[in-house]
Amino acid sequence: MSVLTDVRSIPQSETRLSLTASFAAVIPVGGNPLGVALTPGGTRAYVANRSSNAVSVIDTATNTVTATIATGAGPTLVAIAPDGAHVYVSVADAALLSVIDTATNTVTASITVGAGATGVSVTPDGARVYVANQNASTVSVIDTATNTVIATIAVGNGPTGVTVTPDGAHVYVGNLASNTISVIDTATNTVATTITGLNGPAVVGITPDGAHGYVSNDGSDTVAVVDIATNTITGSIVVGDQPRFVTVSQNGAHVYVANYGSNTVSVIDAATNTLAGNLRVGEGPTGVAVTPDDSRLYVTNTDAGTLSVIPLTLIPNEGSTAGGTIVTINGHNLANATAVHFGTASATILTSTATSITVVNPAGAGAVPVTVTTPGGTGFLGDFIYFPAPQVNDVSPTEGPSDGGNTAVITGFNLAGAISASFGPNPAAIQSATDTQLTVTVAFAQNPGTVPVTVTTPGGIAAGPDYTYWPQPTITNVTPNTASTSGGTSVTLTGIRLATTQQVTFENVPADFSVISDTQISAIAPPQSAGQNITISVTTAGGSTSWNSFTYQDNPSV
Repeated sequence: MSVLTDVRSIPQSETRLSLTASFAAVIPVGGNPLGVALTPGGTRAYVANRSSNAVSVIDTATNTVTATIATGAGPTLVAIAPDGAHVYVSVADAALLSVIDTATNTVTASITVGAGATGVSVTPDGARVYVANQNASTVSVIDTATNTVIATIAVGNGPTGVTVTPDGAHVYVGNLASNTISVIDTATNTVATTITGLNGPAVVGITPDGAHGYVSNDGSDTVAVVDIATNTITGSIVVGDQPRFVTVSQNGAHVYVANYGSNTVSVIDAATNTLAGNLRVGEGPTGVAVTPDDSRLYVTNTDAGTLSVIPLTLIPNEGSTAGGTIVTINGHNLANATAVHFGTASATILTSTATSITVVNPAGAGAVPVTVTTPGGTGFLGDFIYFPAPQVNDVSPTEGPSDGGNTAVITGFNLAGAISASFGPNPAAIQSATDTQLTVTVAFAQNPGTVPVTVTTPGGIAAGPDYTYWPQPTITNVTPNTASTSGGTSVTLTGIRLATTQQVTFENVPADFSVISDTQISAIAPPQSAGQNITISVTTAGGSTSWNSFTYQDNPSV
């Protein structure tokens, strides 16, 4: 499935996960909402509803839909001009960029671009719009004064997200199908460099100072960190399943990643490039936007047809019942704070400014109100949820290939809200989480061997049973290399790493076999039609290998 241009239809009945923190609102919008963008003052949100062929306009003061604007077929992503006067909407199925006048909320122009128009980004001066054309492998450049295409730039395959740097000098394009990022020089509208080493890069979020980029890797469930000065990858952070949109807070402190497959938004601490926590939202989160004051997050739930509004006053908003969690409290008029309480218990204040306080929270249980006291009075800043310590009892399967990519189920207690799961030093991507079960994608292991399984939740870290990574097997010889079509020939398979063999097949027909050693298997060739280049496949705990030069021949006859 291609990212963004292919979506599932809305289910007849929506099922939402229980949330770790209260939403400010869950707003019904149109069918399959994808992109969301906020006006410069944060007073309105515009949401592209792909299957409804419309854009919803939300009043952020009341969190209600105040207008619905019809577009062409398949509105996908949204960008807003720096002065807030126009909204630019990519219309994928019609290969258009629609221009909406925010004063009247009407479409005033539709510009033909490339096939599968997806990502949209506006330069800081508002003079140009860059549109990624996913099916054409190009980026269109639009002059906003004339609403005409002034350049078409060839990039990698499947360009999806497009982001202009804060200084307007470059555009970063995530090429989903070619696993690269094209960096466009806006002075010449040519590709200046190409960044490799990615896995399904979809969208690039860039810090306000222009120093770092954060790239969602749909193929590996990670976010890559890019040094913008050198255009090199400097780090990788495991997030949720199928990460989509990435956005950076206005103060540059946090990165928010919508994980379509795990119904979460991952919060990354940009100072340490570590996962600070996960916010659970509706079904199929895709687009994400943060308000100018960093107080709220707007998330499109593509499969639920809704927009979640999440307060960001407490980061993280959950932690261990033992206390000791460092919590950042965001708000206004917080200078000279004299006390912070979690419920009735006092927190230790580490730092305090007019808009942010950092504290170490006390021990507690359940959901408690967080209040801040200053010389001006006491204010409520949100609810904090305490989690009990997790316990891991089992992992299934207990072994797998060192290449990873297989699914494993971890069972135990108090696993809801899991932040991460690791197989030794290898972080796994969490697909889904309940209180008693995690489903994860096992990560690649640099070295085969047995490693412990650990799970980190807001309540702490739990170690479970071991998991064994097995290396990839190889067949190096088959003797004899010919068998009768009637079957029954004893065949010796020679190779390496064969001790954990689970199945042997001759052209997909299972064969009886016995493991002699790590380098040898004895198999009985099953009946098969006459033919050459018959494939013998061996499946072990470390993966599969095959031999393609086996022959079946008919018995001699008169």
